[in-house]
Amino acid sequence: MPTVIGHHDVKDKDHWLASPKREEVFGPMGITNIRTFVNPENPTQVAVMMDVPDLDVLNTAMQTEEMKAAMAYDGVLPETLVILVEA
Repeated sequence: MPTVIGHHDVKDKDHWLASPKREEVFGPMGITNIRTFVNPENPTQVAVMMDVPDLDVLNTAMQTEEMKAAMAYDGVLPETLVILVEA
């Protein structure tokens, strides 16, 4: 099961950290071990690390309206999103 990192900018770090949306959207995909990270020198830069059982499912989900709505709720700036996959 590969580990995936998604890093991006957010409008409000505290709101993003407190949000239940990560579990709500990633949990049903079987994604586990979700961890959050914040750049201490620029708290609008954040990351999520997680174990993803099916990368195709994740990639498809990233294009859905549900995922776009979750990112908007979390204050994610989608144009800054970069996804890295464990090599």
